[in-house]
Amino acid sequence: MFNAQTYRTRRRDLMHSVTDGVILLLGNDEVGMNYAANVYHFRQDSSFLYYIGIDQPGLNALLDCESGEVTLFGNELTMEDIVWTGALPSLKETAARVGIDNTRPKNDLDAAVKDVHRARRTLHYLPPYRAANQIKIQNWSGLKPAEQKENASLRLIKAVIGQRSHKSNAEIEEMVKAVNTTRDMHHAVMRHAKPGMKEAELAALAQSIAVAAEGQTAYPVIMTTKGQILHSHDHSNTLREGQLVLGDYGAETKNHYAGDITRTFPVSKKFTQQQREIYEIVLKAENDCIAACRSGVAYRDIHSRAAQIMGEGLKDLGLMKGDIAEAVAAGATALFFPHGLGHHIGMDVHDMEDLGEDYVGYSEHIKRSELFGTAYLRLGRELEAGFVLTVEPGIYFIPELIDQWQAEGKFKDFIDYEKLAPYRDFSGIRIEDNVLITDNGHRILGDPIAKTVAEVEALRAEAF
Repeated sequence: MFNAQTYRTRRRDLMHSVTDGVILLLGNDEVGMNYAANVYHFRQDSSFLYYIGIDQPGLNALLDCESGEVTLFGNELTMEDIVWTGALPSLKETAARVGIDNTRPKNDLDAAVKDVHRARRTLHYLPPYRAANQIKIQNWSGLKPAEQKENASLRLIKAVIGQRSHKSNAEIEEMVKAVNTTRDMHHAVMRHAKPGMKEAELAALAQSIAVAAEGQTAYPVIMTTKGQILHSHDHSNTLREGQLVLGDYGAETKNHYAGDITRTFPVSKKFTQQQREIYEIVLKAENDCIAACRSGVAYRDIHSRAAQIMGEGLKDLGLMKGDIAEAVAAGATALFFPHGLGHHIGMDVHDMEDLGEDYVGYSEHIKRSELFGTAYLRLGRELEAGFVLTVEPGIYFIPELIDQWQAEGKFKDFIDYEKLAPYRDFSGIRIEDNVLITDNGHRILGDPIAKTVAEVEALRAEAF
């Protein structure tokens, strides 16, 4: 939680941007995992946290854009609650800590929303993603869940994105904490991994460090020897000599800011020659693309730069051929790089994705590509000072995709399918850092995390 003035200023700016009507900010409730009383780990809605700052379930807020009045709806703890949770500050005390003077019981929200409708005022809400909040919107508006996203307030969506995209100094400090804890996670895993271990042991080690730092993981841990599967959450494989481990995971701080780092390392003490060659290509792409990050540059163009660099490297190995610029334009490099270069990051690991990727990551004049691979680029717009984003190029050898394209005779002028045979069991390599766009360029957040071949192999030597 930041100071009260931070939240007052955020709410004031939001109401000024929306200009009229009433803004509804729905907090999250507890969700039963397998029965009502056994709940999932509670995670507050990020936009609610950004403007209201209170990290507890059962709260909602109304912001009147014309009067400036802010009302928090929630219930005071009963003695029965206190028996289970212990004594906590009252709702009024908690509200005062974030600069809110008006509180009302949770059940009063229905009447307050009906008053807004009766007065024929606009009720602005963000697209709900939790079922409980979708039901609330349906009860108030008559809109079914499938209709709610397209009927959410575009004015509010754009105002929220406009604020949350630009990180304050206090937010950046939180993100540095998240990345530094993530650094500890990655270094511990590299020092600990040995042939014969299960991926699950390494995932547990990474997660334990995040929890020990009074947080959680920002998203489910990816820890896999099958790095060609972009988002593999299976941890059942056993590490074997000669394999690679791709670890994509990050810590979430107590204040819910995320780190998102990927490193790839050998199960053995050292990379094989083949692994080193691919690794160096990915590392060059990452370093060059980070160097290109600055205000005013379209991230779509940096994505294309990554594809070009990796395509040239693969051509040097004989896996690609022809004019690589033409190959990138045609989409041939997506065989090896089938995802986007990066995305916004903040309180959400894919920051504000629930508000609509195209609103967050694109602009009026930079639209999402329909080309395979580039279509998955979550951030294409021009970069601005205050943005924090991921830079995460990768090269993957996906046997199923290789077989399909080869059978179709796809991009034969750019891809040497015969030369790919020795790489079918290679898996994949991804390297990722979190980058702040500054007034004068960029800054990699956090302390350096081992990523050169020498640095990674030095940590691996400690495991043996």
